[in-house]
Amino acid sequence: MEFLPRPEILTLEEIHLVCQAFVALGVDKIRITGGEPLVRKDVVGLMGRIGQLQGLRELVLTTNGSRLEQYASELKAAGVKRINISLDSLKPERFREMTRFGDLRRVLAGIDTALVQGFDTLKLNVVVLRRRNHDEVCDLVGFAVEKGIDISFIEEMPLGYVDGHDRAEEHYSSNQIRQDLERIYCLIPTTETTGGPSRYYRIAGAQTRIGFISPHSHNFCGSCNRVRVTVEGRLLLCLGNEHSIDLKAVLRSAGSDLETLKEAIVDSMEIKPERHFFDLGAQPLIFRHMNVTGG
Repeated sequence: MEFLPRPEILTLEEIHLVCQAFVALGVDKIRITGGEPLVRKDVVGLMGRIGQLQGLRELVLTTNGSRLEQYASELKAAGVKRINISLDSLKPERFREMTRFGDLRRVLAGIDTALVQGFDTLKLNVVVLRRRNHDEVCDLVGFAVEKGIDISFIEEMPLGYVDGHDRAEEHYSSNQIRQDLERIYCLIPTTETTGGPSRYYRIAGAQTRIGFISPHSHNFCGSCNRVRVTVEGRLLLCLGNEHSIDLKAVLRSAGSDLETLKEAIVDSMEIKPERHFFDLGAQPLIFRHMNVTGG
């Protein structure tokens, strides 16, 4: 992995200004995600400043969990309300293979540390692939139930070219996952939402919610009100399309002019696409990978 030269990425001050502009425009929920956000120096301090923005209802973090044990208490103090943790396997060797370098023990320790801190919600995010980890969906739900946390299963989004990985053959739909789970668990449909694309079910007799994020089998674009700012300052209007504007250029031409930044954000909504169009049998149209999208 190659890191971008520092001048090409937003400074922490610029990121804070972007968040300030969005909150001033009425956005009340901000998620810090990646890549892995906690590898960036002073990012927890940035979260603390974002968490103090007047009008922000909820600050959320998505992490791979590798540094959660170290930073959980600081994240709680910074005002982070909810944490989503990527966890695609409970088998150490498989986990290392799927993440390329991950240490399952560190992630599990991070989850336990975060539980002690008492965040409003902890949730596992699981990308399910046939013949990779689809046989673990029941075990992963069992783990979530044991810990008293939520879990979401995600159909892989076809972003970026992946060598040796046939997305059509390895696709495992939300419907298939739900059928697997219903052999063991009684799933109760619910209208609950966190404002995102998940469709939630409750497990009878447990507090755990199971979410399904289904960009292929159940298009959720009609209710999407999300945008993403990459580390390079591009405002992506949709992860499944290339519609975007360059906020970095606005920031570095207008300086700290909040009104100019707000105007650019409002204008960008005119090009937010109606929906994405994914075809598992075709080559990807979007060549940026999720791990370099950031935001």
